[in-house]
Amino acid sequence: MAVGLDRSLLVLGPALDADFYRAIYPDIADAGRDLVTHYADAGWREGRDPAPWFSTSGYLERYPDVARGGGNPFYHYLSAGRREGREPVASAHAVDYLVARKLARDGKADIPVTAADRALAATEFDATYYLFNNPDVAASGQDPLDHFLVRGWKEGRDPSRDFHLGDYLELNPDVAAAGVQPFVHYLAQGRSEGRIARRRLGFRHDAVARLRPLQERLADCEVWARAVDLNEAADLVEGLATSRSGRRDLHVTFSHDNYAAVVGGVQASVQREAARFGALGRDHLHIYPASPWPIVSTGLDGPPLGVLWNGVKVGAFRPQTLIAGLRTALADWRDGRRSFAIHSMLGHSSREVIDVARIAGANAGHYWTHDFTSLCAGIHLLRNDIANCGAPPPGSAACGICVYGPYRQLHIDEHTRLFRHLDLTVVSPSQVVMDTWRGADWMDPVDAKVAPLARLTPARAKAAATHEGPFRFAFPGAPSLHKGWPIFADLAIRFEKDPRYSFLHLGKTKIPGLPLEHHSVSATATKPMAMRDALRRLDIDAAMIWSLCLETFSLTAYEAAAAGAAIVTGPDSGNIAAFTLQGSHGLVLPHEAALTAMFESGDILALVREHRRPPLYNLEFSNLTADLIAEPAS
Repeated sequence: MAVGLDRSLLVLGPALDADFYRAIYPDIADAGRDLVTHYADAGWREGRDPAPWFSTSGYLERYPDVARGGGNPFYHYLSAGRREGREPVASAHAVDYLVARKLARDGKADIPVTAADRALAATEFDATYYLFNNPDVAASGQDPLDHFLVRGWKEGRDPSRDFHLGDYLELNPDVAAAGVQPFVHYLAQGRSEGRIARRRLGFRHDAVARLRPLQERLADCEVWARAVDLNEAADLVEGLATSRSGRRDLHVTFSHDNYAAVVGGVQASVQREAARFGALGRDHLHIYPASPWPIVSTGLDGPPLGVLWNGVKVGAFRPQTLIAGLRTALADWRDGRRSFAIHSMLGHSSREVIDVARIAGANAGHYWTHDFTSLCAGIHLLRNDIANCGAPPPGSAACGICVYGPYRQLHIDEHTRLFRHLDLTVVSPSQVVMDTWRGADWMDPVDAKVAPLARLTPARAKAAATHEGPFRFAFPGAPSLHKGWPIFADLAIRFEKDPRYSFLHLGKTKIPGLPLEHHSVSATATKPMAMRDALRRLDIDAAMIWSLCLETFSLTAYEAAAAGAAIVTGPDSGNIAAFTLQGSHGLVLPHEAALTAMFESGDILALVREHRRPPLYNLEFSNLTADLIAEPAS
C-alpha cells in the first residue's frame, strides 16, 4: 500500500516557492487552487517549475533514470536526489522573475551597485565559498558576486569565511541604520577604522549559537522522511519464504539504517557480521527504520521499519504489521540455533525489539555499545554538541541546560525495559566505553564483554621512502564538528603561509575556501582499507583525530596507525586517546592551545616519518556477534 499524497506534500511544501509559482503561472493563482497540491498532482506533469532554481523538464532531461521512473522529479530531488549528489537545473523563468521581484520590492528599484563597489567587493569575495553554502544560487546559474551584492547580503548570506554579516551589523549599528552594503562598507572604510569583520569567539560559541532544540530536529525528520511504499504482512511472509538454513537457524539484527546501502563504520561492521553468519549457514533478518530517526521510538505505532532478508530488501512495514507478519513467517520453523544483536536502538522501540526477539525464539542476545544511545538521546554524550558531559545522573542540573535533557529519560526507560525483559550481554568495542557504560547502574545485563572491532597485525610491506618537503598533516574522515574539524581548519588557516607545513583532508566531501589539499577517500565493503592505503600512499606524517566526544572505538585511529601516520588527539577522545597511549602511536595533548603551540614552535616536526621510522600494519577486522558465538561452519 503506497503512502498517500499527504507525505509528498510534507516534502514539497517547504521547498515550493509560492511567490514564484503564483507569478509565473497566474492561471493557477486565479483559479484559487492550492499551489503545493496543484504542483504535486498536476503541475509537474504539465512541465511547470516549482522554484526559480528548479526546472522540472531540465531535471528529467539531465537524469533519464528519474524520467523512466515516472515520478515527480522535484520530490525525487528533495527526498533522494540531492543526497545522491544530483544537481538541479535552474528554471528558464528564473532570471525574469528575479529581476521583476527586485524592481517591485518596496515599490521601487534597488539602488544600483556601482562598478567601483563591485570591483572592491571582488577583491575579497569568495565565490567558491558562496556557491558551496548557497546551492540555490549555484543551481540558478547567476553570477555569485552579483547575487550577493544585490540580494544575498539582505538575506544574511556571508561573502567569505572571514566576514560575518550578522556580526558586522550587530557590532556596527550605524552601518545597519544607514542601509549600506556592509561588506563594501567594511572594505572601503570599516577595516581602516578598526571595525571587526566577525567575532572570534571560537567554534564552540558558533555551534551553541546555531544550536536548535531537538524537537525542531525531529520535526525536520518528519518533513524530510523518505516516502516509502508500505507493505502488508503477506509480503513479509513471502519475502521470508526462502531459507539457506532449511528454516532452522536464524540471526536477527537491529540498527539505525540499511547497512547494505549506507557507507559507515557501524554499517561495515554489521556487513561483516552478516557475511560471517551467512558462511555459518544461518538466515539473517535485519530490521532498521525506513527513514532515519534520531531518537528511540515507543510502542508499536512508530515510524515504518525496513526489512532485509539475507541481505535482500523485503520492504517497509508498520511495526504492528511487521510483528504480525513475523508470527506467520516463522511459525513453522524447526528448533535450531537462534541469536540476535542490537547495534542501535535509534528508530526502534523496546516493545518492537522484545516482540521480534521472542517470535524469533531468541530471548538471549547481545547489545553493542557503538554509541551511548542507551544512556541519552545525545548519543555522543556531548552537552549541547560541544562538551563531554560524562553521563551525569538522570535529572541532574547538567541535563537541565542541555538540548538532549528532555529526551534522556525516554532513552533510559526504553533501554531499561529491554534489559528487564531480555537476557542481554553488553558488548563494548573498548574498555573506555565499557567503563563509562558501567556507570549506568539502572540496567542489569547478564554479562559484559569488551570486543574490539579490529586489531593491528604486522605487515610485510615496509614504510615508503620519506618524502621531501613540508610536514604533511592530515584530517582523515568526515569534516564534522564533533570530530574536531573546526580545530583542523583553524590550523590550516593560521599556518597557511608557513612553509614548514602542508594540510590535507582525506574524505568524501570537499570543503571549499580553505587552504588545504583534498583527496577523495571513502571506505566501502569492497575497499575496506581505502583510508589506510590513502594515508600510506600520500606519505602522511601525522593525522589529527581530535574527537570532542568519547569515541567508543575509532577505526580511523587504527587506519592511521596501520599506515604509519602518528596520531594527534585530545584528552576527551575516549578510545582514541587510550589506543594512542597504549600503543605509542602518537600524542595525546591536554588542550587545543598545546596543539597550536607545537605548530608555532615547530615541535610537531618530531612526528615526521624520518624521525619515527614507523612500522606498518594490516587491519584484521572482527565479525562482531559471530565471533562471540562458538559454532562450526556449515
